Amino acid sequence: MFIVSLPFAVLRGGYWAIVAMVGIAHICCYTGKILVECLYEVDVTTGRRVRVRDSYVSIARECFGAKWGALAVNAAQIIELLMTCILYVVVCGDLMIGAFPEGSIDARSWMMMVGIVLVPLGFLKSLHHVSMLSFWCTMSHLFINAVLLGYCLLEIGDWGWGQVKWGIDMENFPISLGVIVFSYTSQIFLPTLEGCMEDRSKFDWMLDWSHVAAAAFKSIFGYVCFLTFQSDTQEVITNNLHSPGFKGLVNFVLVLKAVLSYPLPYYAACEILEKIFFKGKPETPFPTIWALDGELKVWGLAFKVGVIVFTVLMAIFIPHFAILMGFIGSFTGTMLSFIWPCYFHLQLKRDTLDRNTILYDYFIIFLGCLFAVIGIWDSGSALIKAFQIGLPF
Repeated sequence: MFIVSLPFAVLRGGYWAIVAMVGIAHICCYTGKILVECLYEVDVTTGRRVRVRDSYVSIARECFGAKWGALAVNAAQIIELLMTCILYVVVCGDLMIGAFPEGSIDARSWMMMVGIVLVPLGFLKSLHHVSMLSFWCTMSHLFINAVLLGYCLLEIGDWGWGQVKWGIDMENFPISLGVIVFSYTSQIFLPTLEGCMEDRSKFDWMLDWSHVAAAAFKSIFGYVCFLTFQSDTQEVITNNLHSPGFKGLVNFVLVLKAVLSYPLPYYAACEILEKIFFKGKPETPFPTIWALDGELKVWGLAFKVGVIVFTVLMAIFIPHFAILMGFIGSFTGTMLSFIWPCYFHLQLKRDTLDRNTILYDYFIIFLGCLFAVIGIWDSGSALIKAFQIGLPF
C-alpha cells in the first residue's frame, strides 16, 4: 500500500533511497529464511529436519522463556498489526480528501464511512476468505501500478535525469527509511505461510524471487516517478496527477485497495487476541468465542466488530497519528524484522553456523538497533514539534 510514498523517499534520500530499497529487501529475505529455519531441529537418529515449532511466538518462548517470550512477541505483533489497520483507515481519509478537496466532507467523516464498510469483516471465519479479498487487492494494485507507470512514461521527455542526488536529508530521510522497512515487513506471517505450503522445500525459492521482484519494482517505481515530478514530488505520488478527474479515479482505486488490504492484518490480530484471551478456561481468561456448530457467538461477533471500531476510532481521534505510528513502528518493525530473527538464529543455531553467518547476524542486529534509535528519535522529535506548534490532527 505504501509504495505510493516511495518516490517521496527518493526525493529525500536520492540514490541512497534506491540502495535502501534493494538492501532492505535482501536483509528481510534473509531474516525471513532464518526465522523459518528456527522452526526446525535436526533429528539425531534420522538426520532429517523436523518442524518442532509452529509460530513466531513458539520460537520466542524457546529463547526468552515461556512467559516473557510470548508476551514480548504477542505485544509487538498486536501493536504492528493494529497500527497497520489504523493506518489503512487514515490513508483512506487522506486519499478521499485528495480526490474531493473542495467537498463538504472532512477526513474524519470519510474515515467513519470507511469504518461502516469494514464492519462486515467481523464475520470472517477463515483465511480462505481473507485470501480472496487479498487477491482483489492485488488486482487493484496492478491497475494502479500500470496507470502510474504509464503516466510517467508518457512524460519521459520531461524527466529530470540530473535531479536525483547523492546527498541525504538527514532530518527527514529516516522517516522515509521506516516506510521502506515497513513495506517489506512480512516476518510475522511467514511461519504460518510456510506451514500451509504443499511443498515446503520451495519456501526459500518463493521468498527469494518475491523479494527480488519487490526490490526491482519498488526501486524502478520510486526512481521513475521521481524523475517525472522531481522536486514537486508529494508524499502520496497520486496527488501529483494534474487532472482532478484522473486523480480522483486513481485515489478511489487506492481507497479500494486499502479497504481490501485491511482484512489480512485485522484477521491476524484477531487470531492472536483469540489465542491469548478466548481459547477457553482455564487456559485463557474467557471462554471460546465459537459455538459448537462452528458459528461465532453473539458476544464473539461483538469482539470482532469491536476491534474494527477500535481501529477506526483510533484513526479519528489520535492526533498526528502518522508521526506516532512512525515512532512506534520504528521499534516494533525493526524488532520483528531485523533484531529478533537474528537473535533467535544465534540462540538456537549458533553451534551449526559458520563465522561469516554469525558476523552477518550481528551486523543485522546492529542495523536494526541503529534504525530503531534514529527512527524513534526523529519521529519523537517530530511529534513533540507538532504538539508545540499546534498542528491540526
